[in-house]
Amino acid sequence: MKLKKLLTLLAPVVTAAAISMPVQADAVELKLATDSGAKGSPAAEAIEYWAAQIEERTQGTDDEIKVDIFYQDELGDQKEVFDLLVVGEVDLMLNWPLTSYDKKMGLRNTPYLFLDWEQAFDAYKQGGWLNKINGDIHADLGLKYFGAWPEGFAGVASRGRYATTIEGAKSMKVRVPSNFPNPQTLQALGYQATAITWGEVYTSIQTGVVDGDAGNTIYWDYEYFRDVLDYYVRTKHTFVTGALSMNMEVWDELSENQKLVISDAAVNVMSKQFKEAKGRDQHYVDQAVASGMKYIELNDQELRELAHAAREKVWPLMVDELGEDIVQQLKEQAPTL
Repeated sequence: MKLKKLLTLLAPVVTAAAISMPVQADAVELKLATDSGAKGSPAAEAIEYWAAQIEERTQGTDDEIKVDIFYQDELGDQKEVFDLLVVGEVDLMLNWPLTSYDKKMGLRNTPYLFLDWEQAFDAYKQGGWLNKINGDIHADLGLKYFGAWPEGFAGVASRGRYATTIEGAKSMKVRVPSNFPNPQTLQALGYQATAITWGEVYTSIQTGVVDGDAGNTIYWDYEYFRDVLDYYVRTKHTFVTGALSMNMEVWDELSENQKLVISDAAVNVMSKQFKEAKGRDQHYVDQAVASGMKYIELNDQELRELAHAAREKVWPLMVDELGEDIVQQLKEQAPTL
């Protein structure tokens, strides 16, 4: 009886305490993916770093976020994963956007926008002129653009022979990504450009369907195709970057604090990559050379000859893809040759 009486007396106190205790909301769960990069790759490390920062800064709060990570091919191929981002089935991405939804996504493949790292960093940094243009293009697709994830300058990797001039390239057939203006750029540089899906590149080089791969930084050619490649010529025809972005509808549903955390974390990922990208690129040059691949840097005259040809032949075509306003900005901002 005494126990019953005690419990009766305590009941209002317990109830009041329960009412006054804050109830923590369920954590928001976000899917973060990359379309290019298996676990252990630089891209994979970047999304892991992004996810870790988001979770650490929100853990145990009402704004808690849990991040599920998906690596290359785990949710589909490059196009399929981009589709998932656009419709909101994937929330966050580090990707290399295709032009299937908007041809303006081809902006990042514009040939010879830059000739050195400093010019590229200045354009892509937070507040940079190219950062703003990319932000507007992504917004038109319903995507929040945080910024660029730079890899470095592209080149042409080949088997058996190589070229450093337009004339020398005329007898060579190389694989290129199919999206504009990649084929047009390599054709302007003298090569016979053939669009081949990523999964078929190794066999295509091995069997002689093509002489090599064009359009990647040396990391990709070393990591995936070094057994069938002999040369890497740093043509610098594009400055390769991924993009850190988020589905805009998902972004709009977040609290202001959650938005701040995600955005700050994205900037940290980009800043880290901007600091490390050039050194990392050189690391893979050294690795490729050590594996037996010959690495060739173009001299200033060779580089400018290729740049002149690509700008002359490809840039006029970009008006239909990007619009006159964007192309005019490129002409005003790009370094003179």
